Amino acid sequence: MSPSHGRSYLAIPGPSVIPEAVLQAMHRPSPNIYEGELVDLTDSLIPDLRTVAQTKGHVAMYMGNGHAAWEASLANVCSRGDRVLVLATGRFGHGWAEMAEGLALDVQILEFGLERAVDPAQVEEVLRADTTHSIKAVLAVHVDTSTSILSDVPAIRAAIDAAGHPALLMADCVASLGCDRFEMDAWGVDVMISASQKGLMTPAGLAFVFFNDRAKARRGDLATRYWDWSLRAEPDAFYQYWCGTAATHHIYGLRTALDMMMDEGMPAIWARHERLAQAVWSACEAWGATGPLKLNVADRALRSRAVTAIGIGPGQGDALRHWCEHEAGLTLGIGLGRTPPDAFFRIGHMGYVNAQMILGCLATIQAGLVALDIPHGQGAIDAAARAVTGGSVAAQAADADIQRRCG
Repeated sequence: MSPSHGRSYLAIPGPSVIPEAVLQAMHRPSPNIYEGELVDLTDSLIPDLRTVAQTKGHVAMYMGNGHAAWEASLANVCSRGDRVLVLATGRFGHGWAEMAEGLALDVQILEFGLERAVDPAQVEEVLRADTTHSIKAVLAVHVDTSTSILSDVPAIRAAIDAAGHPALLMADCVASLGCDRFEMDAWGVDVMISASQKGLMTPAGLAFVFFNDRAKARRGDLATRYWDWSLRAEPDAFYQYWCGTAATHHIYGLRTALDMMMDEGMPAIWARHERLAQAVWSACEAWGATGPLKLNVADRALRSRAVTAIGIGPGQGDALRHWCEHEAGLTLGIGLGRTPPDAFFRIGHMGYVNAQMILGCLATIQAGLVALDIPHGQGAIDAAARAVTGGSVAAQAADADIQRRCG
């Protein structure tokens, strides 16, 4: 008999846990793609997607993943040879840069390493030096899934404005949307990209590009018929939403996921992710008091509320992941983009998660530490429990900050 028998728990940082209601909504025959319910459902997605992104701007939907959204965003605002400034805090910043290079853009990377967030002062310095305004867009990953670093998007906007630079601010929110607080319009973001498989609680396969009128006016020459966002955002006919056959079953699933999010409300969603992240961090900090375990990001303010990257020593990350999956039914994320990758693991705490899921995940990790004889500090689960119940100092401070920001 193995303790892993039974329902497994996928605690990787995307794709995330899919609600039963979303799966049930998708479990149906293919619908009519020309008229009727599917058309109305698709129309209904747009206002709620705007609410999640906190924008009154435009929304273009694609069948694809985050990489597709990267390409779509760049293709619509850039022309061949344009320069873009990429703010890199992990693997996905470099991934967006690679996508830009593939489109024959001139890519300038501002590297911040794997343990610290974007420094707005450095951004301002680079932009001030660009006196000819050759940089057309600044590309920032809000949360880099590989490092769990959360960058301060409003501060990046302030740096661009302080430099008096006309570059567009483009944000990758694949990992953060619907988890970490994000306010597109209030924060001055011109283009934001995301995908369905993380905070939006829908299977992978949908990509989204949100853009404002300023970005819409910055028309590039790279957009092919498929990537062109103009008809998708303002369709004259239903098929133009998707440039062909609709993402039929994903539409039903996303509609149900958005219903759940609208019922909970964005401030409550952000607060839930805050509280659960505090539990993860509290446990990790207790384990790290003795032994090799170390949170990748030292400052709590710079940690994502959706994913946590953890170092634990060469070979130990893979060993712990293997034990948790095969002995206890818990799948943790790999050390993506790290050297050596087997020295890290990641916990996804995004989307459809609650206290019992996160506490169960942490207790399983502790069992793995014990089983593998990996040195670790004591009191981790108690610390997590205090964070979940609001009993820790950090949780109380976080609650007060949420109330101040969100009401």
